[in-house]
Amino acid sequence: MPLIDGRSIGRCLPKLGAARPTTALGRCLPLSRPSYRPAIALGNTTWRGYADNKLDLPALDLKWRQKWASMRLGSAPGAPGQTSDTSKTKYVLPMFPYPSGYLHLGHLRVYTIADVIARFHALQGSNVMLPMGWDAFGLPAENAAIERGINPATWTKSNIAKMKEQLDLMNGSWDWSRELATCDPGFYKHTQKIFLRLHAKGLAYQKEAEVNYDPVDKTVLANEQVDANGCSWRSGAKVEKRNLKQWFLRISEFRESLLSDLETLEKDGAWPERVLAMQKNWLGKSVGATIKFPILAFNQDVKAAIEVFTSRSDTLFGVQYLALASTHPTVVELAKQDPELQAFLDTLPGLPPDSKVGYMLPHIRAVNPLAYHEETPEDTKKSLPIYVTPYVVGDYGEGAVMGVPGHDVRDHAFWKQHHYDEPVRFVLAASEDETTTAILNEPFIDHGIMTQHSGLYKGKSSKEAGKILVSMLEAAGLAEQTEKWRLRDWLISRQRYWGTPIPIVHCSPCGAVPVPDEELPVVLPEVDDHWAEAKTGNPLESLTEWVNTTCPKCAGPAKRDTDTMDTFVDSSWYYMRFVDPHNKDAPFSAEKAKALLPVDLYIGGIEHAILHLLYARFIYKFLMTSPPVSDEGKAGADAYEPFKRLITQGMVHGKTYSDPLTGRFLKPDEVDLSNPTDPKVVATGESAAISYEKMSKSKHNGIDPTEVIAQHGADATRAHMLFQAPVSEILDWDGDKIVGVTRWMGRLYDLVVRLGGTSAEPLSGSPRAYFENGAKQLDSKSPAELAQWDADCAIWRDVQKTVVSVAASYKKVYTLNTVVSDLMSLTNTIGTNAAAANVGVQAEAVSALVRMVAPITPAFAEECWGVLKPGADSIFKGEGALFPVVDGTLELLQPRKQTCAVQVNGKLRFVADIPKPPAGLKGEGLRRWIIAELLKTEEGGVKLTNGSVDVKAARKVIVIKEGKLINFVL
Repeated sequence: MPLIDGRSIGRCLPKLGAARPTTALGRCLPLSRPSYRPAIALGNTTWRGYADNKLDLPALDLKWRQKWASMRLGSAPGAPGQTSDTSKTKYVLPMFPYPSGYLHLGHLRVYTIADVIARFHALQGSNVMLPMGWDAFGLPAENAAIERGINPATWTKSNIAKMKEQLDLMNGSWDWSRELATCDPGFYKHTQKIFLRLHAKGLAYQKEAEVNYDPVDKTVLANEQVDANGCSWRSGAKVEKRNLKQWFLRISEFRESLLSDLETLEKDGAWPERVLAMQKNWLGKSVGATIKFPILAFNQDVKAAIEVFTSRSDTLFGVQYLALASTHPTVVELAKQDPELQAFLDTLPGLPPDSKVGYMLPHIRAVNPLAYHEETPEDTKKSLPIYVTPYVVGDYGEGAVMGVPGHDVRDHAFWKQHHYDEPVRFVLAASEDETTTAILNEPFIDHGIMTQHSGLYKGKSSKEAGKILVSMLEAAGLAEQTEKWRLRDWLISRQRYWGTPIPIVHCSPCGAVPVPDEELPVVLPEVDDHWAEAKTGNPLESLTEWVNTTCPKCAGPAKRDTDTMDTFVDSSWYYMRFVDPHNKDAPFSAEKAKALLPVDLYIGGIEHAILHLLYARFIYKFLMTSPPVSDEGKAGADAYEPFKRLITQGMVHGKTYSDPLTGRFLKPDEVDLSNPTDPKVVATGESAAISYEKMSKSKHNGIDPTEVIAQHGADATRAHMLFQAPVSEILDWDGDKIVGVTRWMGRLYDLVVRLGGTSAEPLSGSPRAYFENGAKQLDSKSPAELAQWDADCAIWRDVQKTVVSVAASYKKVYTLNTVVSDLMSLTNTIGTNAAAANVGVQAEAVSALVRMVAPITPAFAEECWGVLKPGADSIFKGEGALFPVVDGTLELLQPRKQTCAVQVNGKLRFVADIPKPPAGLKGEGLRRWIIAELLKTEEGGVKLTNGSVDVKAARKVIVIKEGKLINFVL
């Protein structure tokens, strides 16, 4: 069995062009092993394999990275710019990373997927754009700067350099000529220009608002950055509510387009259903009615009615209370005179949003607007209690909900907690004759038939009745048909330094004035003393020389805006900058945007399914419907969605060991792995519990991908990464299993060495011509020639099937794991038939196999290609499409033989290969023919004629599936 010499080269990060890699101990490694051409005897299989000429995969990576650099293939193979034809361009893009200083296995997975797909399209003849950049602004860098006493720019740029070296180690084909970093003034100059375009259109505005304030990071957070427990997404601190003047982007202007264009992204599974559902839910369009509930107040100064939005007007007869948010104007007003209410409100920030606690407002009741109709049942006419509760939020609807315990899960739970001894009123049922007693323990939440508690509407369809009720209340001035959205305008102000400065100056006479275009970018000033002294807060606020400026409009004194933009603004358009990264005058040219956008394939984690994608869609729609790209201003999904196809990859989990007695996660030195199948807790000798968890320092299960690559090589690591799980699923990382992939690569290289540059006659023409000629001569072939024909057909048949399967998997992306398994199977087919098959057919098959594996194992494929095609260019540099295609020979390659399973009295005795039955042969004739063929086989001649089994004495012979199964009943 050939072996891969996977010598570890430590954690060194060799740069392209370095002469020789060194180990962590400083020793130099040879770039390759001493090589020679193995001896080959074509007449038999006695040849010296590459086990005697070991392949050093880590050294092979370095060799080919250097060659790609010298061939100018360090960038994406076939990248746009090598040809003026943009019609064949494929824009493949992984979500760009935050430069934290190291790559983890999650990075390795998404970037492997992106590179594999890019290389596949390049081999198919496309111009491929695979750029890379850095999401370089943000709180983590600023907090790291404070902790370390250094400028965040210094920390960020150092991390970028480290991660760029790591990315090169994975044999990626990144187009570094398009590299960008969002903290570069050359980039954020254009972020500021986009902001000013939005401002000019009234889509960027400033207003005072109650905001979420993180007291630890000392900045405002968008609602989306606060978790379900009211804590900051980043620091974990309990978020405070403050009133501040903030900048917003009016994303709500595009909400209809953002919702309706999702239909285009549904077609052919272009976007995952889960992501589409999350986008729809976040937009949250509801069509319903705003209904006025009159108020009965006893010596209380409140409005005459409380307005409630509902999409279920058919449940109006079932309202048993009203619930208000803590920020509802009525609550705020009443709290001024009610100390108990104010004390209750003070407890709410510490409660989960779905808490069912409530405070019933005294001296105030509500009236169901249906109470004014004489035919309304008496129960509905009763006045309603009004509660303040945390489960009602103030930023949706009117900050008020009508409590319908019989037909809403939350309302039912709240009512049972506060009115457990009072009945729940059910006004809808599943059918007209169904009693409600059977469902008293849970709400009925579907539409149905109105019950007796609905007065005159008993027996009507609830949908029909709901429309009638709204129309009736509309006529009385108590209701209005309404459309509501969950989506709120995008809050982008951040009270921190490390972000894009907002290009606005504030002047007392002139107000908010845009910075003139010629003065952009507004550059972040140096504040080294701030970091050296580990100060917190926003240094821009106290930087007098920078803040004080002159008004561009009146030339009077003015002050710069000291807020910076949310980093989501940078990531909302960075993919557009990649198409024209060196344009100094504009974010991108209209010509390049029209030619290269939208992105063909966007790859990233499900965690970005809402915010990043929603904001990117919004900014893309704005820019692509505005001059200079478009003068029409009309959006259409086909042209104005930024990502044609979205791939969301699963997370990578690492193996963890824990103490079964305490549940504590164990450090590596606390586990005895002398027997990997039964790891022991060193302290107790007990068997450690094994599980796969999200990688983290606390679980001691993190894996450094550079160490894996150094030991096994980038290509083996890439292949293993893909082989272990479908792209969309969680990958349980087990580095011990990489050996299986390296063994397969060894078998494949073995075939390459044996067939490359041999003196055997190649096929005189194409494989198709070879098989067409062979098929015509079948009747005249000798048994030996037929044996070769069968082997040739077996190999080429598998090649044709594999080409179809592998190409489909590359295109689907989610099934990339099957590419590796299919190629392993084809390798086995070639090896199994090597002794009998034509060497030329084998060489063609191995050539196809190498081209199919090239996207996954590029350096290994280059080495194989060089052996198969001495003197040829890089496999990624060839003219035209190199990826194999089917040649229409499958019909010629049907097996002459078929497998026949032989049973006696229903029990399998043996399996034999026999010729396929003549066409049209059936019944008794087919049975006699199959028996005769079985008796001709060596095993059949013995086992079907001995004393215990005599087929001539069989009472019955059953043939199934045209002879693939035969059963002798004795």
